[in-house]
Amino acid sequence: MSMNRRTFIVRACAGAATLCAGACAPRSGLESGGAPSYLSGYEAAYRAAPREAATAWFREAKFGLFLHYGLYSLLGRGEWVQLLERIPVAEYGRLIDDFTATDFDADFIAELAVEAGMQYVNLTTRHHDSFCLFRTKQTDFNSVAAPRCGRDLVGELAEACRKRRLGLFLYYSYGADWRHPYFLPRTSGWENARPAYDEPQPEYRFRKDEDFRRYIDFVHAQLRELLTQYGPVAGIWLDPIMGYYSRPDLFPVQQTYALIRSLQPQTLIAFKQGATGDEDFVAPERTPRAHQSGGEIGRLAWARNAGKPIEICDTLQAYLPGIHGGSTWGYNRALDGSHHGPEHVIEMLAHARNVNANLLLNTGPLPEGAIHPADAATLREVGRRLRASS
Repeated sequence: MSMNRRTFIVRACAGAATLCAGACAPRSGLESGGAPSYLSGYEAAYRAAPREAATAWFREAKFGLFLHYGLYSLLGRGEWVQLLERIPVAEYGRLIDDFTATDFDADFIAELAVEAGMQYVNLTTRHHDSFCLFRTKQTDFNSVAAPRCGRDLVGELAEACRKRRLGLFLYYSYGADWRHPYFLPRTSGWENARPAYDEPQPEYRFRKDEDFRRYIDFVHAQLRELLTQYGPVAGIWLDPIMGYYSRPDLFPVQQTYALIRSLQPQTLIAFKQGATGDEDFVAPERTPRAHQSGGEIGRLAWARNAGKPIEICDTLQAYLPGIHGGSTWGYNRALDGSHHGPEHVIEMLAHARNVNANLLLNTGPLPEGAIHPADAATLREVGRRLRASS
């Protein structure tokens, strides 16, 4: 049955408004029935089977907020700036001295998500540059150790989300690291593993495959911190998908998943379109179809995840030729004035609803951590329209 564009969008808004009615209600932040606060209404299901209850909640959540924030935000040229501009490791590392996060307001972020009709928030706890926004004993390259910051941003957001019954998802860069001494070198098939530096970086110490286990141990220790320091975590969102499928001896993905599930059985796992087929949901960029970057093994993982929830991630910074990948997720000054407005977001929601997917909508906070004013205005207007159409 066909329908015109206006009718399609109105119906999509009406469906999302039903979700917004619950999301915009007062949130006590209290955990009831022994379940995490974001699983309010799923207490009995949670007691019986935590992972299944969380999956059922996620299918109904529909709309979430993505935040790409880190040292790259200070430069305002996107989250891939270190690799694209081949900024030396030591030079890039000095950005920690200028990181303040003065305007990062977790309560404002959580309230904005609620006002927009969202049910969950996802923050980049550690992107490919390896800078962490949480308290960790594994490295001093983190926001708590930053001399002008001294704050655990993940902890602040976890508390803000808990109070408002928002699910907290934690983005974590598993398949790329441009700083860790023992990540894989830049070789054929691994072009994004390291920037293409003209000079060898003294920080890089990988010499043989056995060295890589030090990186995996680092990752597992950090995942343990993330899943034991901040209360219930709705999901771990791993990134990026590259070519390591063919090297399970290096990337013990199943071991990583087992660790996550042993620590918090309700925590959902995503790894873009899928790495093994044992993910809880798939999260392709901008389209409900699988990326092709994983090759045949990636397509097989996608097939094995058939029937599982789909989350389409997209960003409020518009696509412009000449920008990495046509767009960036971290703040990019070149895109000021080119952010998507409410109409486009409503269309994104309609598209996601049409393919029975969630929409994870990204904003790149400004250098000091504030939400871009254009994005904040758009999200508020989207929430207003969703409520008005209910």
